[in-house]
Amino acid sequence: MTTERIHVFKRFERFWHWSQAALIIFMMVSGFEVHGAYKLLGFKSAVELHTIAAWSLITLWVFAVFWHFTTGEWKQYIPTMEKVDAMFKYYLTGIFTHVPHPFRQTTLTKHNPLQRLAYLFFMLVISPVIWFSGWFYLFYADWSAWGVDKYLSLEWVAFFHTTGAFMILIFFIAHIYLATAGHTPLAHIKAMITGWEEV
Repeated sequence: MTTERIHVFKRFERFWHWSQAALIIFMMVSGFEVHGAYKLLGFKSAVELHTIAAWSLITLWVFAVFWHFTTGEWKQYIPTMEKVDAMFKYYLTGIFTHVPHPFRQTTLTKHNPLQRLAYLFFMLVISPVIWFSGWFYLFYADWSAWGVDKYLSLEWVAFFHTTGAFMILIFFIAHIYLATAGHTPLAHIKAMITGWEEV
């Protein structure tokens, strides 16, 4: 079997990906400490650092959204149902039976149909839950000035924020699993470091 190397991930994509990953991992660690799961940084430090990481991630996303729209890379995320069932079967059983990969990656199609749907779910469901609840959590002292204190309770905001955190954790675990589903367990991870993918 012959392989060829294609340059798939640009420098900013790689920077954005790893910076986002580091911030999300740190926010999970600090956030679950704030929630009371364990003691590592101390509650006060965990809250302060979690907030700094959240603002840093928002800043990173602003640059990432700008980059995606100015370069046209946003098209990589347009969902499609074509070959979704084949991708699902591949990830479920095909990997273990050495079935050929049903999707061929190119510089114009970096994400397979299942990845596109997963990213769409992340952007339309998980992100709004975590960001809106986090926003209201952070500015709890301003609720009465905004006139929303009659409609919101801190318990429900905390519940939705924690629910969003668990959804991100599940997404993260699935992402790690799928990242090891290349022709070698580290092939996709290496590609996200170097930008070059072997196909």
